[in-house]
Amino acid sequence: MLATFLFLSSGLFLGWSLGANDAANVWGTAVGTNMVKFKSAAIVCSIFVILGAVISGSGASHTLGKLGAISTLPGAFTVALAAALSVYMMTKAALPVSTSQAIVGAIIGWNLFSGTGVNMQSLTKILGTWVFSPILSAGFAFVLYYVVKFFLRRIRVHLIRLDFTTRFLLLAAGAFGSYTLGANNIANVMGVFIPSSVFQDISIGGLFNLTGVQQLFAIGGVAIAVGVFTYSKRVMMTVGSEIYRLNPITAFIVVLSSSIVLFLFASQGLKDLLVSHHLPSFPLVPVSSSQSIVGGVIGIGLAKGGRNINFSILGRISMGWVMTPLISAIISFISLFIVQNVFSQIVN
Repeated sequence: MLATFLFLSSGLFLGWSLGANDAANVWGTAVGTNMVKFKSAAIVCSIFVILGAVISGSGASHTLGKLGAISTLPGAFTVALAAALSVYMMTKAALPVSTSQAIVGAIIGWNLFSGTGVNMQSLTKILGTWVFSPILSAGFAFVLYYVVKFFLRRIRVHLIRLDFTTRFLLLAAGAFGSYTLGANNIANVMGVFIPSSVFQDISIGGLFNLTGVQQLFAIGGVAIAVGVFTYSKRVMMTVGSEIYRLNPITAFIVVLSSSIVLFLFASQGLKDLLVSHHLPSFPLVPVSSSQSIVGGVIGIGLAKGGRNINFSILGRISMGWVMTPLISAIISFISLFIVQNVFSQIVN
């Protein structure tokens, strides 16, 4: 068991990196506008990200598993480490990088090293969300901006009550966003360990069962929570105040828009419902929360005329999105070579 946790350490590092970086995608706008204190955001985020990972985390992991089913713990360890190092590098640069892109790049690096063919259908689904999710989030934010604006004009609220209501809405949206972050992105953290997991299903008090995958995801969720508390504040400031200046109401809209997008791509129940009624459904894939939140911020900016969008910061973030999978794939390939040839560990 000690060896198992040693190999899981890279996944825990990736989880920490995700919490340090991606919590900003949910709470950056609320904290950046000083409507929610960082400590409060970190507590709520930690609770709900773990719940989302355990309860709803399995859906998005299937597509990632098809991209590359890594059947050995040393291989999974190395792939997760490569992704974590890539995310850590971008976090140090205070950029909201995508852990989805990092883990996909690392898996492709493993495919190249092992000579395993890339599942193009799964890769196409994932790449499609990298383009579609920020556009969808921007669309939701654009529409919600005018809906909220309409209601605020029709319903006149005292400023003190409006301030209280806005804070509550930001907390509620943040909790929902944290849940969807855990549900959608835990696959990035622990998905590569599923084929080689040693955890067995357990029953707690005869009341409910906890599967081996849920135990794995719970451990990853705790690692994310640690990352939120220890290192996320700096990136929150980048997302919350530098791309586009948001007021508390628009901050709520951005978080809600991004959370809806993550939920659409993580909900097995919603997918089953749509399929049962012969309707088009969203693929269950890990979506970049970084891209969806930035898309929401841009949607608000466009709704307000697009005059104050900081395109220089946006350009830096976009460059990070392009470089992350490339860097991750290179680190993964080199690390796999070292682990197999220097440390004599079977990685595929």
